[in-house]
Amino acid sequence: MNKALRNPLVFTLFVLPALFLFMMFFIYPIFSSLYYSFTSWNGVSDTVKFSGLTNFKKALGDERFWISAKNNGLFICFSVFIQVPLIVLFSLLIANVKKLKGLYKTAVFMPSIMSTAVIGILWGFIYEPNIGLLNKLIGLVGIEPIYWLSDERFAMISILITNAWQWTGFYIVMVLAAILSIPGELNEAAMIDGATGVQRATRITLPLIMPIITVVIMLSIAGAMKAADIVIVMTKGGPAGSTEVMATYMIKYAITNFKYGYGNAIAVLIFIFTLLVTALYQLLIARRNERIEY
Repeated sequence: MNKALRNPLVFTLFVLPALFLFMMFFIYPIFSSLYYSFTSWNGVSDTVKFSGLTNFKKALGDERFWISAKNNGLFICFSVFIQVPLIVLFSLLIANVKKLKGLYKTAVFMPSIMSTAVIGILWGFIYEPNIGLLNKLIGLVGIEPIYWLSDERFAMISILITNAWQWTGFYIVMVLAAILSIPGELNEAAMIDGATGVQRATRITLPLIMPIITVVIMLSIAGAMKAADIVIVMTKGGPAGSTEVMATYMIKYAITNFKYGYGNAIAVLIFIFTLLVTALYQLLIARRNERIEY
């Protein structure tokens, strides 16, 4: 058995199925999308007409595309600067709970296993201007009903809150696992030395779980760049395109308007933007680690 495992042919046979799937469902779609992005194909006809960089010029000159890109940026900023700190805070609180810890972990994780369609419909009822729970609550203090999903001022923040509510629990479980893996002796020694709970959290727990927080931020950025389903369910990009993101902008042109070539150009731009954002984040993390080492 050991002799067989040392045979390169055996390793190759094990790797080939995964490599085949990777080529079919990742590499091939990327190059296929890149190819069609230089065409004016409608996705139906047999004729494929090359159009060069026309699709990219059209996208980069389209104000609605830049609105959708800005909304993706809002997703990223909300995730990194609001959602992630809340994730860490709730994780620290749950980690220090003495009773029913399993119940709390299950409760916060539940939304992440629910369908996005269910989440969107549920929060649609909460945001409903006439009978919605949110307007009922603010009505108790004399505030007039707000059209959360129909008003350009509130539609985007409403979607951001809903999306955060869905995925916060998933990340809390990840961070909580990292916190609970910290040896208890460290906190016990800090308590003996007179460290308060806040000091233990900021000077022991947070530095030790920074690697998992880095992963959470990376996953949040990736999720923000591909966000589409929650927008489609709740607003379909409205009102007046104010909640459009790049993925929904692509879907409208590629599927609804039969501009498959243009839709693929948008997909390529999403891919490029995602690479740039993640590369910038990795660069910042690398520089931070260098400063810590020195």
